[in-house]
Amino acid sequence: MLMKLVNPRFLICSSKPLFFLSLNPLNFSPFPLRRHIPKRRTLRFRGCYSSCCSRSFSAKATMLNSPPPVHVRDRIDLTDKEKQIFDRLLQVLRHFNLQTQLRVAGGWVRDKLLGKECCDIDIALDNMLGREFCEKVNEYSSSTGEEIHGIGVIQCNPDQSKHLETARMRLFDVWIDFVNLRAEDYCENSRIPTMRFGTAEEDAYRRDLTINSLFYNINTSSVEDFTQRGMADLKSGKIVTPLPPKQTFLDDPLRVLRAIRFGARFGFLLDEELKVAAADEDVKTAIADKISRERIGHEIDLMISGNEPVKAMTYISELQLFWAVFSLPPVVEPSTPEGSERLCVTFMDSSWRLLQLIGSTSFNDDQQRLCLYAALLLPLRNTVYKDKKGKKIPVASHIFRTSLKLKSSDAETVMSLHLATEKFISLIPSIISDENLQILEVNGETETNDNVQPTSRRRIVTGLLLREIKNYWRASLLLALLLYPEDIASNTNKDMELNEQRALYNRVENTILEMGLEKVWELKPLVNGKEIMDILQIKSGGPIVKEWQQKLLEWQLAHPSGSAEECIDYMKSKRARTE
Repeated sequence: MLMKLVNPRFLICSSKPLFFLSLNPLNFSPFPLRRHIPKRRTLRFRGCYSSCCSRSFSAKATMLNSPPPVHVRDRIDLTDKEKQIFDRLLQVLRHFNLQTQLRVAGGWVRDKLLGKECCDIDIALDNMLGREFCEKVNEYSSSTGEEIHGIGVIQCNPDQSKHLETARMRLFDVWIDFVNLRAEDYCENSRIPTMRFGTAEEDAYRRDLTINSLFYNINTSSVEDFTQRGMADLKSGKIVTPLPPKQTFLDDPLRVLRAIRFGARFGFLLDEELKVAAADEDVKTAIADKISRERIGHEIDLMISGNEPVKAMTYISELQLFWAVFSLPPVVEPSTPEGSERLCVTFMDSSWRLLQLIGSTSFNDDQQRLCLYAALLLPLRNTVYKDKKGKKIPVASHIFRTSLKLKSSDAETVMSLHLATEKFISLIPSIISDENLQILEVNGETETNDNVQPTSRRRIVTGLLLREIKNYWRASLLLALLLYPEDIASNTNKDMELNEQRALYNRVENTILEMGLEKVWELKPLVNGKEIMDILQIKSGGPIVKEWQQKLLEWQLAHPSGSAEECIDYMKSKRARTE
């Protein structure tokens, strides 16, 4: 039985942050230093911007040039499950008298040598197709009276980095991929190679990195290093291509991003020749012309979701690939200053360190991922372009939808985070104090001039903001703290600054929780639209019903223990006063 399968591959780790830089990326308040900040503002980073970023990246460069300690095992120790699987494959060879060499390829070998467990087993075959061998496995199982398994066939799909058909089947509750060894010949204007059966050495040299070119020969129970440097590079913590890097990247420019991703993930150093090739103008052009934007977005998403997102983005910036990856429309307003990509990375670094200090329990994986994206694009939050109809669109939306081809819902969430961040900046002083809230507003319709106590006003405005951003309010609060206020940002002790930011985050979070607003977006209205229409004695809805729904929501936020009857009484009373 054959079936077509999709081939999802994700491996996400976690670790401590790499760098410790100034929490406010510019070390100055980018806005006028007033207690209440205007809603619309533009981030200003000329002047001291360049010196700040140069300090930040100088510190990073120092860190990235330090050789990482890497412990590599001398041999691969199999788990009981792996031994069971490999023994079965060898039984199939003996039963059919096959001369096939079975090799585990790529990431599994690398991870096992690094002492990491890996369930991603890819078997490379030297003289037959993966589907053919899977059929032999089933034939053997049938001869011994055991259950046979379905064979999934992952079709050739260059946009998914699959240049040959791959067969997949389940053995002892583990999915195994089978593919033949291959060699590649590339055409000048395509990243899609012409494939043919190859030797193990040819297969090793056509791989992206030397650390991914190692094989574990199941027949001989030994590690094979056909490039003669895979083990050495693994032990020295280096990211190197098996063949000259520029030609390797021109053949398949996606390898540039993979090199960056693995370098960040393992804390390995990028080879100097590789870095020169990655920054080459021909390679940048090839990234734009030969790789689908979906594949670029997939690699970036793996970096952002990985254990060292800041390090990955730092590599992309230092190799001058930032705008090749996060491409902008031809005309944007205002124009982006030179070096602004470094500011983007510095904002992301600040958010990452604060996330680590706050702790992972407050954010799920998706909230953390989108918070990091929002921080990375925070300096561009007021930069727009015009679509075909002349409508102004945030460039961050273009980056998500066009440059990276990520989900529209991700773009919308990041846009919402940017808007909510602006509002949180103005709201923070009043959340943590007893200040009057009359000048604060969330949606332009908040009736804070009613006869309402300041604490109730605070609950109204905060509740309306949280209803806008919902589960991402903590991410929005964190982003707001990157810009607020001067007394923390000017602190010369950066560790103290970080701790003060965490203390302020905890203070605001606790105040919101004490106000009972944790799930305020799930609050059900005490009076529904039909009841409002009955009170108003109208037969159809419209703006007037929406207006009253907003007023009653605010009353409900101001009176968390209020009943439906009290809410209706308020409505009737207010209506009588306005007529």
